[in-house]
Amino acid sequence: MTKFFSGLLLIGTVFFANAQYGTLNAILTKLEERKGINQNLSNVNIDDKKFVVIKDFQDHTERNFIVIKGKKATYVEVFDDKATGESTSNVFSGDIVRSRKNIISLRADMLENKKVPIPVTKTLLLTRLDDILYLIDINSKDRWIDETSFSKMKNSSKK
Repeated sequence: MTKFFSGLLLIGTVFFANAQYGTLNAILTKLEERKGINQNLSNVNIDDKKFVVIKDFQDHTERNFIVIKGKKATYVEVFDDKATGESTSNVFSGDIVRSRKNIISLRADMLENKKVPIPVTKTLLLTRLDDILYLIDINSKDRWIDETSFSKMKNSSKK
């Protein structure tokens, strides 16, 4: 009799644990979608997109751009010196590879049409939040925003 109740208890525990796992898994999936980790963005076209990140430091401002044209990419760094007001820039060109899991790898091996010994590389996660496309740098956690989305946000905040 105790074997029967033990078996029944074991089966009930397995069903309860499975139901809890399903609920927990659904919650984790929703959280991952909000964070941009588990989104299906394979149908999103990033051709002819321009992504921007702006970093403000005490002595200078950095504006970085990634322009994607097919499998080619241009990476631009612009440094604005606050003391002198001068701007300098570096224009790198290279290629990108996009995986099925929303990962974009950038390898820019040409600086103003001259080969560089160590290419600039970026590994980025494509994500979308409220119809705004982002590239999140896997290493530095910088968020690159789609320039058209950035322009829409600036114009809507002025109204």
